[in-house]
Amino acid sequence: MMKMKRLVLLTGLVGLAAAASVASAETLRLLTWSDLAPEVLVKKFRQETGIEVQVTLSNNEDIISRLRATGGAGFDLAQPSHDRIVGPQADFRIYKPLDLSRVKLSQFTPGLLEATKASTTIAGKVYALPFTWGTLGVLTNHAKAPKVSGIADLCADAYKGRVAMRIRRPALMLMAFAHGDDPFAAYGEPDKYQAIIDRAGQRLAACKAHVKAYWNNSDDLLNMMRSGEIVAAEGWDSHAFKLQGEGMDIGYDKNPLGWINTFVLPAKGRADGAAYQWIDFVMRPENAALIMQSSSNMTASVGAQDVAPEKLRQSLQRIYSPQAIASIRWFPQIPAGLELREGKVLDRVAAQ
Repeated sequence: MMKMKRLVLLTGLVGLAAAASVASAETLRLLTWSDLAPEVLVKKFRQETGIEVQVTLSNNEDIISRLRATGGAGFDLAQPSHDRIVGPQADFRIYKPLDLSRVKLSQFTPGLLEATKASTTIAGKVYALPFTWGTLGVLTNHAKAPKVSGIADLCADAYKGRVAMRIRRPALMLMAFAHGDDPFAAYGEPDKYQAIIDRAGQRLAACKAHVKAYWNNSDDLLNMMRSGEIVAAEGWDSHAFKLQGEGMDIGYDKNPLGWINTFVLPAKGRADGAAYQWIDFVMRPENAALIMQSSSNMTASVGAQDVAPEKLRQSLQRIYSPQAIASIRWFPQIPAGLELREGKVLDRVAAQ
């Protein structure tokens, strides 16, 4: 009888321990972009580590807005672009530095790793690591718009009513470059920069009569290109990859703007250990290749492209020849207050 009681007590204690383990299972709260945390990898990570991943989809503006509102709380890992680190940190103190000793740095492409570290180091401390990268530019249906090579061509009468773009910061930058201005070089000169974006804004406003639609999400843009409703658009290289993969003859901008999505730790995140485990996990080549496939973004993971699907590799090679990569204009860090100026210009464009 005593043995039976002990067995029942032991069984109960084991059950309580298991329940407590489940109740206290660690959760990683991830603030990221669409397609960068596919469910297949979230499930695989949970199976390997026991850590749940709570994914919240976002974009640069939303990431900064959410973290600013909470002082850097509410999430354990975020993925803003590399140019959204130094300025927001100076203004709002929403990030905390990384402990690089807790990351397998050998998994990162050296050039992208060093470039990201260099552009996100503050007072000797590194705040970001590279994850995925890509570009913004103009994609075209080559058969129907063979002469379109940049955003200024979207305003040509020959394509009136058959193009799409967004009234967003990238279009403003692309339009400035298209007319001989260099907005990035003027970041440190407020008056000069204001004149550049005012001119670009005026050109975007003048172009509105030519635009069939201002797209809000990728599906809208892709469906308009597939149907032939539009023949060219301001968009991302990932759009070009997807359409090429479907057999369309898609051309792409020869002088695009480049971005790098990063890993950063929010200032008041409470699961740093889980965050570092996720970073190492998704940078493994086989896992990074799945992210390439789901997002059509390039990756900073060493070896991932070698195990990516053949069709995607061919699209990457077609768009990103060595000459094309050399022509990418990488976004520099955005100084504090710059986006407020741009926002006012873009509001005027939208209102006209």
